[in-house]
Amino acid sequence: MKTVISSPLAPKAVGPYSQAVATADTVYVSGQLPIDAATGAMPEGIEAQTRQSLANLGHILAEAGYTFDDVAKTTVLLQSIGDFAAMNAVYAEFFTKDMPARMCYEVAKLPMGALVEIDAVAVK
Repeated sequence: MKTVISSPLAPKAVGPYSQAVATADTVYVSGQLPIDAATGAMPEGIEAQTRQSLANLGHILAEAGYTFDDVAKTTVLLQSIGDFAAMNAVYAEFFTKDMPARMCYEVAKLPMGALVEIDAVAVK
């Protein structure tokens, strides 16, 4: 059985998908754009956008009863791989021990002109 997870603290999906879906002991969080749910705005710069994407991811994890410590894998999409080091510096503020597995790609374009998008799989 699957359960759709939605947090009012994270932005609504910008397409036909759920913020997250949980099954028995796993939650799959959709890619989080750096949109502030309260204002609908996106901050400037890769550091602020990474922080906002991860904050959104954290709100959804919390709604499902998970934390960043439960994350087993993430995928990071970057508008420019040149932002890799700056993104990593912020990422390390959220993942501080027992780091999850991760993939990171440079992509041609992200929705709404974002510089970063991050998804996650968390396991209890």
